[in-house]
Amino acid sequence: MRPLLRIGKITRQLWPLYAAVSVFSILVAAANQVQPLLTKSIIDQLTKLTHHAPVNMTVVVWCVVGIFLADVAATLLSNAGGYIGDQLQARLRKSLGEQYFAHLLKLPQKYYDQEQTGKIISQLNRSIDQIVNFAQAFSNNFLQFIFSTILSLAIVFWYSWQVGLMLLALYPVFIWLTTRTSGKWREYQSEINENIDIANGRFTEAIGQIKVVKSFGRQSRELGFFKKHYARAVQTTQPQSKLWHTQDVFRRLVLNIIFLGVYAYLFIAAAHGTYSLGVTVLLMQYAAAIRLPIFSISFIIDMSQRAVANTRDYFAVLDQEPEQEPSGRLAVSKGHVAFKNVTFSYDNTPVLKDLSFELPAGQIAALVGESGQGKTTITSLLLGLYAPDNGQILVDNQDITDVSYGSLRAASSVVFQEPALFSGTVRENIAYGRPGASLAEVEKAARAANAHEFISNFEKGYDAPIGERGLKLSGGQKQRIAIARALLKDAPILILDEATSSLDTKSERQVQQALERLMKGRTTLIIAHRLSTIQAADQIITLKDGRVDEIGSPAKLAESGGIYDQLLKLQAHQDKKRLKSYDLS
Repeated sequence: MRPLLRIGKITRQLWPLYAAVSVFSILVAAANQVQPLLTKSIIDQLTKLTHHAPVNMTVVVWCVVGIFLADVAATLLSNAGGYIGDQLQARLRKSLGEQYFAHLLKLPQKYYDQEQTGKIISQLNRSIDQIVNFAQAFSNNFLQFIFSTILSLAIVFWYSWQVGLMLLALYPVFIWLTTRTSGKWREYQSEINENIDIANGRFTEAIGQIKVVKSFGRQSRELGFFKKHYARAVQTTQPQSKLWHTQDVFRRLVLNIIFLGVYAYLFIAAAHGTYSLGVTVLLMQYAAAIRLPIFSISFIIDMSQRAVANTRDYFAVLDQEPEQEPSGRLAVSKGHVAFKNVTFSYDNTPVLKDLSFELPAGQIAALVGESGQGKTTITSLLLGLYAPDNGQILVDNQDITDVSYGSLRAASSVVFQEPALFSGTVRENIAYGRPGASLAEVEKAARAANAHEFISNFEKGYDAPIGERGLKLSGGQKQRIAIARALLKDAPILILDEATSSLDTKSERQVQQALERLMKGRTTLIIAHRLSTIQAADQIITLKDGRVDEIGSPAKLAESGGIYDQLLKLQAHQDKKRLKSYDLS
């Protein structure tokens, strides 16, 4: 139950609601105790008739009125408590979701490299649903069961300590029998959760890339993968359910035997005159009142075990170590970038080895190398998405490991090879890096990115929705909006993963013009995919085996006999296959 206690700890701001629900549960439980007590008084009056004694009708009438008022009070109190319980559940869902998302945003990039997006989403939805369902059952039922049982047992002990002891013995026996199977049950549940998360993760991936799925005709394969893991979850449910219900039969039989003892004792004692008819009926009513909660404990424990199993998944994410962000602030005056003896490994696989180069302020440097030589890794290190194993990365002589990620990334604009846009409007996407930008500023950036013309043709202009990941836009339009976003941010350092190779000639020309405007006056690091872009750079940095192979101007390296010289010759011979190995077209 420790994970559930942690839920209470991290949602401590909801304790007033927890307390209010508890108070109303106590009041409802108290109201429900009135009927058996007043029923006893009525029966005691009516039994006088058997002795030809007068019945006090005033007592009978007031007892009936009391039963009615207790029922009305229980109705009003239970609904008031239910209303507060509903507010508690909604705020609990909000609080758990916010904390989960806030923590995810603080996790290092390596966490996302190892996890499926769909699996993360599935864990969030499943965990919160189970926790909230448990909280609902707990607040609406379990608390009333607890307080009703305590009050019922207290009254039973007052009239018969023997019956009270027998009823009290039900709880430790039932709980002990239940805990015997809890560990194995949770193991099954963890296996079920794992398969469901994998299936849902693949579902999210397939729907997110539905064009790829359809173009390769892999609908049946994706559906088969989904079915396979859900089938495994169903198969695991069978032994889990068998374990639970087999044990539940045994638990209930034990309880049936105990209740047999209670009723046998009660009727025999009443037959011998130990209890009056009123007390006997009262004890029977309270035994029945206790019987309902005890048999409902199976349901509550089942829900609590599901909540515990799913809460562990929730906290497995929250227990991931977040990025340790330094407190320093990066002050960029020029935008000079330097990598000094940088070494970086990914999953114990060396990627960069003693890498050193400098990028003077305001100049354009093109990274060139075969696939897998660390070009993207260099840009990720410059953004602080990963930390180097050794060496330093300096911006204006400030080590980026000593400054906050916020200030580091505020100094950089990024245009990715695949434009990363969000569902929303054109304006919201362009202003993503500067949410407070005016429409005039957004429009100015769009004009500079050669995007204003096509945006103006939309029915709603800058307020036009672009669909999830910009699905309503062409490749060139998405690129130009991404460039406009970088222009509006106006950061001194630009990281560009060129993507013009997949565009038609007109779009390529428009994007290239926009990029030239974007790079002007900025320190720019390009992962180039076109030789013309490399030739326009101030310097070229060629990579080989995770190290810098050559650094120099295009003119200098064109005669060095190195990688760039070879690329020019490959272009002359139109060796597209070899050029493609360098991510060039």
